[in-house]
Amino acid sequence: MFKITFFGERNLTKKGLLIVVSFLLLWTILTILAVTWGIKYDWPDNVHLDYGFPLVWSTNTLSTIIGPVNLWIVDVTALMMNLIFWLGIILVTASILVYFFNKKIF
Repeated sequence: MFKITFFGERNLTKKGLLIVVSFLLLWTILTILAVTWGIKYDWPDNVHLDYGFPLVWSTNTLSTIIGPVNLWIVDVTALMMNLIFWLGIILVTASILVYFFNKKIF
């Protein structure tokens, strides 16, 4: 028999395990989308893509008033803050889910 134990002698039920794993998979997909999704801004003198949510960590400039360009501006600090934000939420929420779905089976 396979048991997953957290917090000493308490066991995570199958329902709790399913909910925690489902949340982790969903939140992982949302984190990847939030960090890599690009939003295109098409202004007459500046066309660029911004990447990252809630903080923009990268900008790819495609065109300016002078002509086409391919300029990348990357802010590593904003990328780290995005990852801390998204991974912090997943850590806190997963801990809360594990705490509430932990039940003594025997």
